[in-house]
Amino acid sequence: MAAIPVQRAGGAGADEAPAPSGTRPLAEDRATLPGSPAAPGSARALIRAAFADWAALGLTGPEGADRLAEDATAVVSELVTNAVVHAGTEVEVGWRLEESGAFTVEVHDQHPARAPRGPADHTPYETSEHGRGLRLVATLAESWGVTYRAGRKTVWARLPPGGTEEPAGPAPAPALVAAEALAPQPRAAGDRDWLGRGALSFLAEASDLLAGQLDENLVAALTGQLIVPRLADWCAIWLEDEATVRGGGDGPARVWHTSEARTEDLQRALEKEPPRSRHTVRSGPEPYPWPGTALGAEGTHGTALAYRLIAGGRPLGTLLIGRCGLLGFPDEVTGLVEDLGRRVALAIGAARQYARQATISAVLQRGLLPGAVAEIPGMTSALVYEPRDQGGPSGDFYDLFPAGRGRWCFAVGDVQGKGPEAAVVIGLARPWLRLLAREGYGVADVLDRLNQLLLDDATEAADAAARALIAAGGGPFAPGDGPQTRFLSLLYGELTPVDGGVRCTLASAGHPLPLVLRPDGQVTPAARPQTLLGVVEDETYTSETIELYPGDSLLCVTDGVTERRSGTDQFDDGDGLARALSGCTGLSAEHIAERIRALVHGFGEDAPEDDLALLVLQAQ
Repeated sequence: MAAIPVQRAGGAGADEAPAPSGTRPLAEDRATLPGSPAAPGSARALIRAAFADWAALGLTGPEGADRLAEDATAVVSELVTNAVVHAGTEVEVGWRLEESGAFTVEVHDQHPARAPRGPADHTPYETSEHGRGLRLVATLAESWGVTYRAGRKTVWARLPPGGTEEPAGPAPAPALVAAEALAPQPRAAGDRDWLGRGALSFLAEASDLLAGQLDENLVAALTGQLIVPRLADWCAIWLEDEATVRGGGDGPARVWHTSEARTEDLQRALEKEPPRSRHTVRSGPEPYPWPGTALGAEGTHGTALAYRLIAGGRPLGTLLIGRCGLLGFPDEVTGLVEDLGRRVALAIGAARQYARQATISAVLQRGLLPGAVAEIPGMTSALVYEPRDQGGPSGDFYDLFPAGRGRWCFAVGDVQGKGPEAAVVIGLARPWLRLLAREGYGVADVLDRLNQLLLDDATEAADAAARALIAAGGGPFAPGDGPQTRFLSLLYGELTPVDGGVRCTLASAGHPLPLVLRPDGQVTPAARPQTLLGVVEDETYTSETIELYPGDSLLCVTDGVTERRSGTDQFDDGDGLARALSGCTGLSAEHIAERIRALVHGFGEDAPEDDLALLVLQAQ
């Protein structure tokens, strides 16, 4: 999953955990995280980095340092998860290492009305709509509590030096390398022997595993592998359509069983009677009728529980678990599964958010590019377009369209930046290019007007942002918060078929220069460099006109071609692009495009780090 922004600020906050008298912090830091499903993973990474830095500085002793780091990571993950699920606001995390070796963490959110519940408040099957509370925190922390202030709630925890003591009995669960590594062992030793530090490691490692998934079906599959056989003999998951809240699952269930032979029969039985929760915003657990006839003679009796998967107050699905031969699940297991269910719900929510963004980006990308390039009498064309980020709008764009009165126009552009800001500029530039060209404006006039359009739009965006900031009572922009400057490099030209060839009038505004390949292998630039669009007020652009005769080829590229890197070298160093084009003598437009693309890809060992676009126009 992509990284989320983290705002860092040193110093202590207004809401601090009480520290024993006479203690001082050896080190402290804080960060602000968005209230999104990615926040717990970012918080874990920050705490791991902090402990690594402290160890390098010699601030943490050798005894128990690793255990304290593990405990601190698990506690921070739980506190941030709790804030994201139950508050959904921006989360501020502060942490400090005390002279005594103790570790303290504070998590602030802006939803003071919802109080987390402690482990003593929990009664099986009567879970508060706000969640089960912080059982994991209470297990690991020396002390913990909640502080309320106007518009702000802080949950804090203090861990003793060296972390909590290792429990007697089996060793902790091994580090997670796959879902099977967390839950392959049978339960012969009993639940309570394992539900100590091993269960906490299970939750922390499961969080890391689930947080990295971008497909909700894969999240469901991993969940089944995590639960069976460690926590249950079988489990099932229903994922719900976000447009409909049904209180259960009407669609197909995803089912796992310790015996593959029973999976199909169990699935049929469960889909006939999917769980129906009375509470769409409570996670559970709730009793579910035992599907004994589907489990054979050895599975006639048992216990099943249903958990709603809820993230951000929205039901996303239902998790069902079952064990044969039990009159009821131990409280420790029901609590652990509910803790896991919260993480599963967050992962499903993040995967759905990613899928929505990918869909929006794909639709936006299709809308920013032409559906097809025009065919020009007396010319052939070939295009290579490879956005670096397949899931988001590219900064490169192209166009080739009829402009009326026997003219065709082409453009190859590159916007500063990526994503939405780049999409805004492309959404302005490409329609205006077509409009101005069809209105009869020449190449230089089109660039003059497009330059002024970008400057005017940037000024309006800055004014609107300033008014919004003043209305909100804010201060000056933080770096990166204000409206972004909208620069555009553009190669734009006009093609007119004439007797014996094609007349080409073109101009380059801050863009890699176009190259002409003659049939004898000679390569020459077809324009001169000029200023980027959107930089200089009242800039005046000029154009050049060349004749393309049969066999002549015009190559137009973006800087993803010229600046392709191999170590410290670039593809166009020493006129590398001109040399590559000279080697394409006698090839068709399509083969020239493919040859240049292959040379660019082969120039470095790694995949290209930038968008790549090139257009070849060849006179016939």
